[in-house]
Amino acid sequence: MVQKIKILITDAGYKHTLGAVRSLGKAGFFVIAMASNKKAQSFFSRFCNEKLICPDPRNEGQFIQFLIDYLEKNRVDVLIPVGYLTTVTISKHKEELLPFVKIPIVDYGSMQIACNKEKTMQLAHSLNIPSPKGYSSITDIDEFPIVAKGIYESGQIKYIKSFENLKHLDLNNYILQEYIQGEGYGFYALYNHGTIRAFFMHKRVREFPITGGASTCAESIFDDELKKVGLELLRPLRWHGVAMVEFKKDARDGKFKLIEINPKFWGSLDLAITSGVNFPKLLVEMALNGDVEPVFNYNTNIKFRWPFPDDMLHLFANPKSIWEILWECFDKNSRSNLWPDDFLPNILQMYDTCIIIVSQIMRGNLWYPHGNPKVRK
Repeated sequence: MVQKIKILITDAGYKHTLGAVRSLGKAGFFVIAMASNKKAQSFFSRFCNEKLICPDPRNEGQFIQFLIDYLEKNRVDVLIPVGYLTTVTISKHKEELLPFVKIPIVDYGSMQIACNKEKTMQLAHSLNIPSPKGYSSITDIDEFPIVAKGIYESGQIKYIKSFENLKHLDLNNYILQEYIQGEGYGFYALYNHGTIRAFFMHKRVREFPITGGASTCAESIFDDELKKVGLELLRPLRWHGVAMVEFKKDARDGKFKLIEINPKFWGSLDLAITSGVNFPKLLVEMALNGDVEPVFNYNTNIKFRWPFPDDMLHLFANPKSIWEILWECFDKNSRSNLWPDDFLPNILQMYDTCIIIVSQIMRGNLWYPHGNPKVRK
């Protein structure tokens, strides 16, 4: 009897981990989902063959030792990190783990550039890739609003509208940039030691927070300029594995301005899979076989929605979007992560949605959790 290939995938609580678990399970792999929370949504998927409770990855030493102990005792063919902390930590300790499992992620040197926004922007400037104007000190600021971004990880954003707002901000942990008004775009890629093997692009349709955040609905697109700047940024890093490069299309001049590199799997992964670029499956096959056939074509004009809690949060914050959301329910080019044949994770999502919305309203964070930037006229 031929044994199934075993895949260990981290961060089972994330929506894109669920997308990856479903994709890999449908492809016939034995999927082990791991998380520090026993109620992680991917644990409830019928495509999850084994649940693994691990230490919080913020406890780096405990997390890595747990992985080593598990991999020594259990056969695993490929380890796929999904979340930011797990991806960076596993990249840092990759050499310790490689004797036990294949890990298709970039070396820590390149990872440090991609996960540090200061270093990412320095790389972009050296390549003449457009990016928001940065301020090295408060005295350089010549207009408001500006954006304060945490140097590490996504989502640590504050919109600053005056010098007064800067008083309580630890500037050692943030970079300051001009506020770019425009639509959000993403370039996604799979690399094999610096060689592009697959790519995909999307445009954000809706997001939460409504001032700028993760996609709650996105659409597959193709844009030559977006492809060009995305490839150009990742090329000198000799990337290995998956990555996302996030841009905003500046409403003032129509140019794509770099926001950040996301050195891991991204929240809108389901859209890429649905559009014909199955990144999780390609990543596993590349790790197992050394390479894969390139995938450079995919379906465009496909919309993908994440109803719970993402699109519901957007709807509560922006009730006018109800008509757009209802229309998409009948659009043949619109999809969602609600799977009738794998509905238990979606039930958990619905339950969590109620808790999250009530919590956000009580804290006053539903509408502008990062602040409300002044919109340029």
